Amino acid sequence: MKKILLLGSGELGKEFVIAAKRAGQYVIACDRYDNAPAMQVADEREVFSMLDGDALNAVVKKHRPDIIVPEIEAIRVEKLFEYEKQGIQVVPSARAVNFTMNRRAIRDLASRVLGLRTAKYFYAKTYDEFKKAADEIGFPCVVKPLMSSSGHGQSYVHNEGELEAAFRNAMEGSRGDVKEVIIEEFIDFESEFTLLTVTQKNGETLFCPPIGHVQKKGDYRESWQPYKISDEALREAEKMAAAVTKALTGAGIWGVEFFLTKQGEVIFSELSPRPHDTGMVTLGHTTNLSEFELHFRAVMGLPIAGIHLEHAGASAVVLSPVESDKPLDYNLEEALKQDRTRIRIFGKPEAHLGRRMGVVLCYGEVADGTDALRDKAKAAANTILGTDPYETF
Repeated sequence: MKKILLLGSGELGKEFVIAAKRAGQYVIACDRYDNAPAMQVADEREVFSMLDGDALNAVVKKHRPDIIVPEIEAIRVEKLFEYEKQGIQVVPSARAVNFTMNRRAIRDLASRVLGLRTAKYFYAKTYDEFKKAADEIGFPCVVKPLMSSSGHGQSYVHNEGELEAAFRNAMEGSRGDVKEVIIEEFIDFESEFTLLTVTQKNGETLFCPPIGHVQKKGDYRESWQPYKISDEALREAEKMAAAVTKALTGAGIWGVEFFLTKQGEVIFSELSPRPHDTGMVTLGHTTNLSEFELHFRAVMGLPIAGIHLEHAGASAVVLSPVESDKPLDYNLEEALKQDRTRIRIFGKPEAHLGRRMGVVLCYGEVADGTDALRDKAKAAANTILGTDPYETF
């Protein structure tokens, strides 16, 4: 049995803990607030800010974990290198977490070191730098904090009149100590997709069938698997995903995001060194192993005999329509009248307007495609809290 310290206890962490517990492991779930989703299924919990290096050291010293699994961006990442030197396995690696917690590091690695095709981009710490970069890139453009998650602080800028608000939004949406933004050219893409990539301790790099997804304000709203893509474009995406994950090192699952242009060009977008929110569709029987089971096996160095598409599937998020300091009441009846439908309510103790509170998963035969499943999942999600997955707040 291994002792696993989970840093961040959201819905993705919860599913990872379930996979670990099914295999008899011991998990301590950590987050800045009590009763976070993963804490509800873990052996122990710790409540503290992971940006507090002393508090993080104290928790590591107290529990002496074999493995540390970061699930969020707001972590004192330099501490992870110290823990690796102490013989603790960091997932996928301290290097990987350090690079991917900051958009500057991962974008420069992808574009300038590895030569991957990315959107044109600049960084800015001041509004004057930001304005100059916007003039260079032109409109529309995309603005993001260098450190953030779930779309916080991200916006699309259509003209010069929106620049000041976008810069302020990005700075306010930053996580951690980094107060800097990245401004990117807008890619006129046909669609976006995620390529879940599994790096192993003792084995070749594996890929899940690609997952199509739609985001609003940088946050995932629906996803589906399989995603239609040409063999040539898929090979290019796999080549890029393999290159960047190899450079970052370590074992685990990675959510590698791409744009597919109307001309069929694949463009690298972002990367997460952990299970990806769009990959929750794999909980709906699309693949023989969910992304969380794959992550657990890779982390533990266990064999993965293969990854197979078994069903077509679609996911749609359940968003909160209110602010509440108490758990919400969920109407599950209408959605569960639908065959081949699963619901995952995350168990978040508080709700915020537009916060992701659950997900609906629908699956069917691969030959039937995903269009009807996408409509079915979105309609079912709407019945649970009365909010459309595409609603903006």
